[in-house]
Amino acid sequence: MITNKKLKIVILSRNADLYSTKRLVEAAEQRGHEAMVIDHAKCSVLMEKSKPAIMYNGEFLHKTDAIIPRIGASVTFYGTAIVRQFEMMNVFSTSESQAITRSRDKLRSLQLLSREGLGIPKTVFAKHPKNLDVEGLIENVGGAPLIIKILEGTQGLGVVLADTTNSAKSMIEAFSGIKTNILIQEFIKESRGVDIRAFVVNGEVVGAMERRGKEGEFRSNLHRGGKGTIIQLTRKETNTALRAAKAHGLSIAGVDMLRSSRGPLILEVNSSPGLQGIEGATQVDIAGKIITFIEQNVTKRIKRNLHIK
Repeated sequence: MITNKKLKIVILSRNADLYSTKRLVEAAEQRGHEAMVIDHAKCSVLMEKSKPAIMYNGEFLHKTDAIIPRIGASVTFYGTAIVRQFEMMNVFSTSESQAITRSRDKLRSLQLLSREGLGIPKTVFAKHPKNLDVEGLIENVGGAPLIIKILEGTQGLGVVLADTTNSAKSMIEAFSGIKTNILIQEFIKESRGVDIRAFVVNGEVVGAMERRGKEGEFRSNLHRGGKGTIIQLTRKETNTALRAAKAHGLSIAGVDMLRSSRGPLILEVNSSPGLQGIEGATQVDIAGKIITFIEQNVTKRIKRNLHIK
């Protein structure tokens, strides 16, 4: 344990039985800290002059040293509001609320990555494709086959492959008809259903795996039956992952990339990456590295406060 102080660490998770949640509790307790799992959807915030507070199960939460947000996509707005309230209470968070929001908005995330000069698949976003030249949109991403993504999708859900121009037109028009926001994205043929997950903690790639989709599946997500194996990243892939996390302001991130003929292309930057697949593939104690990251930052805060006094 880096700090001699026993820390109270709150893990914001809606399910205490999830592998990632249990591993974080285990890692914290192994280092002599107190770990508490709280369902952020059951928290409420109290705001008054100079007294921000959080209530959980009818009681105020006091003396929290750090939080680890594990915010699901379906409760991003409320979950980040809870994280923001902890920040107002001067509690250290492994992921800042604003950074989580940036990563969850797929369109904004791609815009950030594009601005930073990082590789991404060619992508088109249009509000009402039915009123535009749909064939032109398809041509802008290199034609069929292509990928269509619902902006709110997660874990491979809301991602479809259109094999032909006609099927792409039909899907785009169908999504437009139900007023669903979509991204139209280039299909990287050479990836062959394989992608890379690089796990970043505090400016370092602490583990990386290759994820291979099951037979006949173009999505490589482990939640869709994909398999993960340890790999060694190239220097360019490592640098890309670190720059992607930094562009979002994330200290902890799972950066998903494709290996293409023009270098690594970023698919997504995940602010609540799962631990089971990456720890299983790499045999690295990533949960422990996250707790060490907390210890380092809390120690800095303690020293800074002592210096101020």
